[in-house]
Formats: sequence, C-alpha cells, structure tokens
Amino acid sequence: MSNVSNLQPDKLPWAAIVFTATYLIIGLVAALNRANWEFVFYIPIVLALGLILLAIRKRAGFSNGLLMALSVWGLLHVFGGVARVPDGWPIDGDIPSFYSWEIIPGYLGYDKPVHAFGFGVATWACWQGLVAATGVQRATFGLLTIAALAGMGLGAANEIVEFIASQTMNTNVGGYINTGGDLIANLFGSLIAAIVIRLTNHQPKL
Repeated sequence: MSNVSNLQPDKLPWAAIVFTATYLIIGLVAALNRANWEFVFYIPIVLALGLILLAIRKRAGFSNGLLMALSVWGLLHVFGGVARVPDGWPIDGDIPSFYSWEIIPGYLGYDKPVHAFGFGVATWACWQGLVAATGVQRATFGLLTIAALAGMGLGAANEIVEFIASQTMNTNVGGYINTGGDLIANLFGSLIAAIVIRLTNHQPKL
C-alpha cells in the first residue's frame, strides 16, 4: 500500500478517468431527474476534486491504484445519494436513498463504512504525498501519525461542506449525532489505513 512505483507520470490514468466520468454523468442525470439538489450540489465538487487530483498527481506521487480507490469512493458517495433502497429496507428519515439505509438499525448506517473507506484512502493519499515530499519511504510512527491526522483533517473539512449544504438546502445529512459518528468512522478508517501501510511497508530500517 505504501509503494508508489506503479505510477506512470507521463500517462493519464484513463481507467479511473473513464470510470469516474461515467458514474458522474449517470449520477447527475439521476439527481436532476429526481430533483435531488443536494447531490446536484455534490457532483460538481467531486468533479472539481478529481481535476485537482489529476493536476497534482505527478508532484504528489499518487499511484494509479490510489487514484482508482479515490474514484471508487466517489462512486460510493454518488450511489448513496441517488440510488433508492428496495422497498422494506430500514432507513433513517424520509428519503429512501442508500445514504438513509440502516444496515444495522440504530447502530450502523450506509454512510459510516463509506466514511471509513474514504478517509482511509485519504490517509493513504496523504502518506504518498509525504513520501514524495520527503523522500522517506520508511513507514515510521511519526510519519504515519501525520498521514492519519491529515486524513482525519480532510474528514473534518468534509463535515464543514455537509454543514454548509444542510444550511442552504434540504439535505439528508443528519444532526450532531450523525456528525460525531462520521468523525469516529473517519478516525477508524484512517487508523486502519495507517496500520495497513505499516504492515505492507518493506523499506529497510535507517
């Protein structure tokens, strides 16, 4: 997971680009068709973030595997907002989207695994950026702590975006308990990512 050697800096990651463009177009059409303005708002954000990642991928040392993982995260986010759960599935609230789905009613909603996965991947991105910036590929406790804290910081920034959305339109974001649960899921995902990076890091000790 810590290896960045599979990046081909002179080639665009076309698999991730085509995959992302396909689900964004489908998601935008579905959101407009259902007047789901929350995700009409989010889809351009996902697009903008994707373009930023493409622009900085060489300097940040992002691998193609990381870019695809980030694309999958975007898919889970868009799917959760525009896809409807089957009738009879337990949901929290009145909007029958997958983001309302209670996998374990009262304990675990769809959004929490998505948060954990997403900000685990964000931690991986921060780690690859640290490797590119410092040239130190050994997964030390200090560098992994920085990467995990950076991943959680990105998660906190996401909560700010959700708060702005909740104050400007009718959303399915949830309240204080939901925000706290999201932050805990972000922490869990970042810690798991740091552990996996450590276990898969095979650089010689300095």
